[in-house]
Amino acid sequence: MVEDQGAPATHDAEKNPFAGVAPARSTEVAEPASARLTWTSAERAIDYEARAAHLDVVDDAGTLLGKMFSLSYVGVDADGHADSARPVTFAFNGGPGSSSVPINFGGMGPRRVATDGISHVRADASAQDNPQTLLAESDVVFLDALGTGWSVVADGTDPKKIFGIDGDADAFARAISSWLEENGRWSSPLYLFGESYGTVRNAVLMRLLGERGVQLTGVVMLSAIFDWVQVQPGEDLYYLGMMPTYAAAAQYFGKAGEGVDPDAWFDRAMTFTEGVLAPALLRGDRLGSEREREVAEKLSAFISLPVDYLLAHHLRIDLTDFRTRILADEGRICGRLDMRFSSDGLSPMQTSNAWVAAEDAADDAVEGAWVRAFRAFCHDELGYRGPARYLSNNYDKVGTSWSWNHAEPGCDEEASAPNVALDIAVALRRNPTCKLAILGGRYDAATTFWNVVHDMSCQFLSPELKGRVSWHRYGCGHMAYVDEPTLEAMGRDLHDFYQKK
Repeated sequence: MVEDQGAPATHDAEKNPFAGVAPARSTEVAEPASARLTWTSAERAIDYEARAAHLDVVDDAGTLLGKMFSLSYVGVDADGHADSARPVTFAFNGGPGSSSVPINFGGMGPRRVATDGISHVRADASAQDNPQTLLAESDVVFLDALGTGWSVVADGTDPKKIFGIDGDADAFARAISSWLEENGRWSSPLYLFGESYGTVRNAVLMRLLGERGVQLTGVVMLSAIFDWVQVQPGEDLYYLGMMPTYAAAAQYFGKAGEGVDPDAWFDRAMTFTEGVLAPALLRGDRLGSEREREVAEKLSAFISLPVDYLLAHHLRIDLTDFRTRILADEGRICGRLDMRFSSDGLSPMQTSNAWVAAEDAADDAVEGAWVRAFRAFCHDELGYRGPARYLSNNYDKVGTSWSWNHAEPGCDEEASAPNVALDIAVALRRNPTCKLAILGGRYDAATTFWNVVHDMSCQFLSPELKGRVSWHRYGCGHMAYVDEPTLEAMGRDLHDFYQKK
């Protein structure tokens, strides 16, 4: 997931920006463990080897930077041999500071914890064979970024070399190359599947791997964010991106858009954002009070907040304000990762913006069950004996110390608010046989769909390259696979994507 960028650090960052980072500093890791298993669906069965192990991340001088934990699922024949003609997909979540458990046991792995709409999943829920697993299309290697999960940072490694956009991508490129070499899979079609900040990682990896002679066949971007400008304080791109998502949530809660198809309603909101709201925000206090009220009335019809409230905020509504107000009459707060989820409102004493941003019913409902199922699988079925603590989300220690500086391709200076859509465009121009799938949800307020559409449209790709990009928008939130109908639709769309030449 992408954590809230406005949340302050929870440790004394001025004295030591890596205080309490806590990623293990030893290269001692558990022995690899594996098991032969079978995935079955109504129409198909696949024998596969599941293997938990670590990959050495070694720099060009031969120095060990860390050991990256991997959980790989590789289809095998009756003799236990892999098929090099099958694609290999490297998959991960984001944060920065998140492990790969959500995308694995939440949605795309061969085992999945079943969900129940927007209800909380029982903590002791078990994982069952996943009918929509990516294993049906490809062997899959789930990777935990250094400093997360069971991945460890080597003694003597400066965290600043790893905890940042470019250092992180470099570490993943090295780990991916290690896996390909160790498993003899250089001739296999290669894919990346990243979610949330994982799409930032994907974008840089698309370019970086190509520069290192590792050509990709395809890349999947789920719940993407490309241009970091949109999260900067006071940036109008933030408010523009949020508006269609607010409108979708307002309709879901029965406060707007009555009788309109949800996709059509979202399209209307996208059109309003670009045709009405964007010009109004651009003019600032030059808009004039009369026109500002006209826009506020139209905006209110979409997102259901009072006109006077919108005027008081000059049409710019922060996510925390929307989340706490949209269901205030019911004493509830809606989710951020998936705005359809909600929970009891917070105590009046809990006024910290960071606290409110982190309290998310959409996350609380599922992640604990996923981690328990993952731990049970590794321990009980693979016999893997990892450390007692698994850092499923280490944002407080990794993400808050993250370096957002990025060496933009073709630019003379590093950007502190990077736009990795540039990396995507460069990678596609260099490798026009690569295909790209961009997937997102209407109710995702963490990585809003409008912004991704805007970011890619500003790359001015040729019609041929634009034809290599497929778009899929679903009735879901950030972790799209939580939603069963979306997961089924994604399964069909990903099948078509992997089959596309």
